[in-house]
Amino acid sequence: MKFTKMQGLGNDYVYVDCTKEELAAPADIARAVSDRHFGIGSDGLILIKPSKTADFYMEMYNADGSRSAMCGNGIRCVGKYVYDFGLTDKLDVSIETAAGIKYLNLRVLGGQVTEVRVNMGAPIFEPALVPTTLEPTKRIAPNGAADADEKTAVPVVLDAPLEVDGNTYRVSCVSMGNPHVITYVDDEKAVDIEKIGPLFENHPVFPERTNTEFIRIADRKNIYMRVWERGTGETLACGTGACASAVATMLNGLCDRKVTVHLLGGDLFIEWDEKDNVVYMTGPAVTVFTGDYPLINLL
Repeated sequence: MKFTKMQGLGNDYVYVDCTKEELAAPADIARAVSDRHFGIGSDGLILIKPSKTADFYMEMYNADGSRSAMCGNGIRCVGKYVYDFGLTDKLDVSIETAAGIKYLNLRVLGGQVTEVRVNMGAPIFEPALVPTTLEPTKRIAPNGAADADEKTAVPVVLDAPLEVDGNTYRVSCVSMGNPHVITYVDDEKAVDIEKIGPLFENHPVFPERTNTEFIRIADRKNIYMRVWERGTGETLACGTGACASAVATMLNGLCDRKVTVHLLGGDLFIEWDEKDNVVYMTGPAVTVFTGDYPLINLL
């Protein structure tokens, strides 16, 4: 199996070109290649496939073999892959995902993509769609505007109490095509994420499990984040998590609608456009290496 390992802010995946042929048993392959001791080492597996409704289709698997609908860092690397490897010469590319079609603008330097701006779509707030069984705490305009019309307002979980491991956290819930719960801390570096992360991920109020972001507010233009990703564990970055965290922080009145999210692997610039209700994410995409993985290892 020919593959390319790529990373966005250290959030690394193994990418396989499946535009001409299918790959059998992708969940098993994801578990094998993701192993950092006996495999290639990654946060998961991403297959690039043909699409009937977009330029390409992104099929994503977590390190434990479970499916994931969307990954912000992953989709930036998909954009780099299809351009750098000659699958397209377009600088504006559409990628179909299980969370809908996303639109990418590729920034090229020296003939290769170095940065990608992604239209991540509108954030999802309704608890049943996140999903979470937590009760909504208020109703807001879908675009987060201050003047919410009751006819179009949507329920949202903002600053709600949630007990985890005997402690009460204030949490907000947002989906960017996958579920996120956001909580604020005084020092993200002090969080015992290996202990508390799985307890959030598997909390019964999240029927499909959840990704968890621990956020420290620096000022209205900068926030710091650590993330525990469902099915993977702590990663150096999470694009959808950065978007969800930025949106939640904006709704909680703690930052502006353009904010830099500082992650362990680097920075992402997030914008939430009030006019068109779209979240934009801009960040780097990097090729690490290419290789050939013997599938006989799975036998």
